[in-house]
Amino acid sequence: MFKGMQFAQPGFFWLFLLIPVMVAWYIWRQRRLYGDMGVSTVKGFALPAKTFLPMFRHTDIVLRSLGLAALIVAMARPQSSMSWQNSTTEGIDIIIASDISGSMLAEDFKPNRLEAGKAIAIDFIKNRPDDRIGLVIFSGESFTQCPLTIDHDVLINLYSDIKNGMIDDGTAIGMGLATAVNRLKESTSKSKVVILLTDGSNNMGSIPPLTAAEIAKQFGVRVYTVGIGTKGMAPYPFTTPNGIVYQNVPVDIDEGTLTKIAETTGGKYFRATNNAALKNIYDKIDKLEKAKIDVTEYRKKNELFLPFALIALALLALEFVLRNTLFKGATT
Repeated sequence: MFKGMQFAQPGFFWLFLLIPVMVAWYIWRQRRLYGDMGVSTVKGFALPAKTFLPMFRHTDIVLRSLGLAALIVAMARPQSSMSWQNSTTEGIDIIIASDISGSMLAEDFKPNRLEAGKAIAIDFIKNRPDDRIGLVIFSGESFTQCPLTIDHDVLINLYSDIKNGMIDDGTAIGMGLATAVNRLKESTSKSKVVILLTDGSNNMGSIPPLTAAEIAKQFGVRVYTVGIGTKGMAPYPFTTPNGIVYQNVPVDIDEGTLTKIAETTGGKYFRATNNAALKNIYDKIDKLEKAKIDVTEYRKKNELFLPFALIALALLALEFVLRNTLFKGATT
């Protein structure tokens, strides 16, 4: 009964201050009406018959106090409040365009750039359950590894399977972006996003990166570009007849082009130099691209003063009847 209860007129609770005043006045009045008299013996007096009534002669003040308390609660207008919500979530359509060229095997990330990018992107996917997400991979050319889907288990499995060598080597950034935009152009979502991750400069493909950026802009696709690679030199594994040997190779990321792509489409360019930085970038994108949730809240209130009013009436009526009948004159 009291769960979710609210009061429309809580100011009436100040009237509770009257109850201790009333009790104090009652005690003072009782002391004035009934004094004490000392006698040496009561043998000469006829003692009244013993009854239980004197034991309950203060019942009237108890009933009156409880009745007044119930009346005050009724005057404060208790109400039950039931509420429920209808929520609608509009997800975001996201394509992750990932470079899988040979340079992604460099080990300035652990265990290498490609595997680090896969692991962190998969965590990103798991945190976006309401979004349709797809995967495009590119190297010397590009293709769609997974179209837009809400079935993220399938997407994650396909993402886990990508590896260097699936397509001809090279870095066709423009082709990778164009393929990603092609997957989003028919989307009816209000927010369409490409996350493009690469560690190099465009050196392959028939579509220049900035042309692909203009195409993305025309279709309302926002592109976040991520340059992955440490500053300066990075260790790269080479296969030799004597096994794997490592050589430091220069990190050559075309940051100017990646920045221009992001600016053209209303996105942002990020540079990741290690695993932690890359994870932080995905976290930032996650915060930037939040789905909007429309919530409609309904409330229903029911008046609950009547039970308290009836309790107050019953208590005060009982106090009046007992005081003028059964307890009348019960002073000893």
